[in-house]
Amino acid sequence: MKQFLFSLLLFSSLIYAKSKYLDNHSCNECHEKIYEEYKTSAHSKGYFNDELHRKVANKADPKKYACATCHMPMADNLKDLIEGKARPNKNNKTHTDAISCYFCHTIAYVKKAHKHNINVKARQAENFKSTLYGRLLNPDDSDKHSSSKNPIYGQKVCMGCHSHKLNDNNVTIFRAMRNNQNSIKCIECHMPEVEGGAEKMDKHSRGHHASHKFLGIHDKEFRKKGVDINATIEGKVLKVILTNKMAHPLIIQPARAKFLRIEVKQKDKTVWSNYKKSPSEDKKAYFAYSFKRDGKKIIVPATATQGSVNNLNAKESKTLTYTIPTLIKGDKVVISLYVQLAKSDCTKAIELEDKSLLKPMLIKSMILSKL
Repeated sequence: MKQFLFSLLLFSSLIYAKSKYLDNHSCNECHEKIYEEYKTSAHSKGYFNDELHRKVANKADPKKYACATCHMPMADNLKDLIEGKARPNKNNKTHTDAISCYFCHTIAYVKKAHKHNINVKARQAENFKSTLYGRLLNPDDSDKHSSSKNPIYGQKVCMGCHSHKLNDNNVTIFRAMRNNQNSIKCIECHMPEVEGGAEKMDKHSRGHHASHKFLGIHDKEFRKKGVDINATIEGKVLKVILTNKMAHPLIIQPARAKFLRIEVKQKDKTVWSNYKKSPSEDKKAYFAYSFKRDGKKIIVPATATQGSVNNLNAKESKTLTYTIPTLIKGDKVVISLYVQLAKSDCTKAIELEDKSLLKPMLIKSMILSKL
């Protein structure tokens, strides 16, 4: 019996050898619209075209590229990259494709784990067309691949990379989803249905598809939807109520910061603000991760032994109270929420050529006027 099982496993490993990799550009032949959307998305950004990611990864470990698990997942030498036996190669298509179409559409299962979840890839039969997965009913095959509906794409597919990440010291450096969440809310928000079929030849005349722009913080209109700002003034007391409408925390990535800028203006002149030079001066309204190693502050969290975050959890509201000058007729209170893709502290650890990463981007603002 044992011999039979061994033979069966051996046969299985031979049959399900690596199939041919379908690069991103090959998807463009049949899925032009989706490919155009994808090229504008964060999923198309990786080691070679995302300066912030590359420099943080190199600073974290100049030899090992452990980030490859999620940022270069189809690398044909993934294990060597993670172990430091190889480095990212700009001439290798499985490296430059970043979070590729083929990767996302060949996830068979997501296994929960302590430090980070594990994407289990579908085993593909050698010398046969690959099978790609998704959420469509009766998906079409092509000359390049077969297609199949897989329930994992409504349950856990986003949780492979977007759930959580702990470093080797068990310090959380990234958390977006709770254990009991599924991927449906991610898909509904970040992949809304848009006009146009998923293929050039829309055999089923569906007329719409899930957007592959993976809308997020880079989209001006989209980022307005995640947070509500309300405020009241009684005498000198200003109360600002922030409500996170999202299904995930306000701040997720350790390099980013979100913060409030509050100004009292008299005839367009600022007479009071909640900070003078740096947004981090107002600690309660500065949402960001902070890390320490053996009691000393560090920026790149790979070796952190302590970590904390000022955050606004999913569906949570928080009231921030300030004492401001007494308002006179015509005065305005301007309350704005901003995001920095790379918080100012990042420059203490890495040098960024793209200064726009440090420039605050407006999320939402409101104005109260004294009549």
